[in-house]
Amino acid sequence: MTDLSAFPITRRWPAKQPDLLQLYSATTPNGVKVSILLEELGLPYEAHYVDIGKDQSWTPEFLSLNPNGKIPAIIDPDGPGGKPLGLFESGAILLYLAEKTGKFIPADPARRYETIQWVFFQMAGIGPMFGQVGFFHKFAGREIADKRPLERYRVESRRLIGVLETRLASRQWIMDDEYTIADISMLGWVRNLIGLYGARELVGFDDFGQVAAWLERGLARPAVQRGLAIPAKV
Repeated sequence: MTDLSAFPITRRWPAKQPDLLQLYSATTPNGVKVSILLEELGLPYEAHYVDIGKDQSWTPEFLSLNPNGKIPAIIDPDGPGGKPLGLFESGAILLYLAEKTGKFIPADPARRYETIQWVFFQMAGIGPMFGQVGFFHKFAGREIADKRPLERYRVESRRLIGVLETRLASRQWIMDDEYTIADISMLGWVRNLIGLYGARELVGFDDFGQVAAWLERGLARPAVQRGLAIPAKV
């Protein structure tokens, strides 16, 4: 049996099955990237709910795995060389799992890097901008009288959706007919923008038919539906 005692996070979130990949997460757009990919891969794993509403990601145990205090994070007991590996940052975890399994990332080097660039597009653009729209439109930021920040993020979010719209013209997925970690990285964010954040009309989402159709295709996948609910709140 794998010994994960070197990872202090396991003291707060004990591993019942330490031979399985350990996921520490919540059902945020960043968190569900990893649970969706794990469900798509069919890899056995153990999910631990980290209550970010109670600042559990800022506890010493969680910070020992991710000093940046953000979900998701993983421990793979069967990492490189057969040694346990801890990882944080959702984009890095997607790349690691895709490359480890050889799935949801193209084998061709040129297409592989093309896929990675779209993952980085999500990490650098879609995530931060959509998140700011959520804050200033739906959450505490909406109480700020100065609406210039919201307008800034609204305009940029609409522009980013337009980039996706252009990319998806005549394509089923970001990488043509190949569903990849690029799609997985963005599905939860686009879903939240028009769902939880209530910004459908704000950004004029219905102007982007290609993106809407892509989102519908993605959300119809059984693994995506499962992943969006993992880990369950406790």
